[in-house]
Amino acid sequence: MLTIIQEHLEEIVAVLLFAIGFTTLLLQRNLIKKIIGFNIMDTAIYLLLTSVGYIEGRTAPILTDGLVLTGIVVSVSVTALMLSLTVRLYRRYHTLDIDRITLMMKGEDD
Repeated sequence: MLTIIQEHLEEIVAVLLFAIGFTTLLLQRNLIKKIIGFNIMDTAIYLLLTSVGYIEGRTAPILTDGLVLTGIVVSVSVTALMLSLTVRLYRRYHTLDIDRITLMMKGEDD
């Protein structure tokens, strides 16, 4: 059992990180915390891809095909967009609580 854990430590850590990020994304009401959870999930995916694609004595899979590197760049761009939208929402509604923002938006539609 212990040898299996040692052999697959990176994959186990990636799954745990993904679970932490997903739980944070679902359970938190604060938009900044949701963005952090989303970034933890991204990091877990890149860790998993890198650990699964690693071959002893070869170049890192992050650089070989460019797919993981492209994903990281897209992830940073999406994070910047989410943060800029969060700043705009905060300036308009003076809160980062997604439930309160939703209620205030529904109140404006009436």
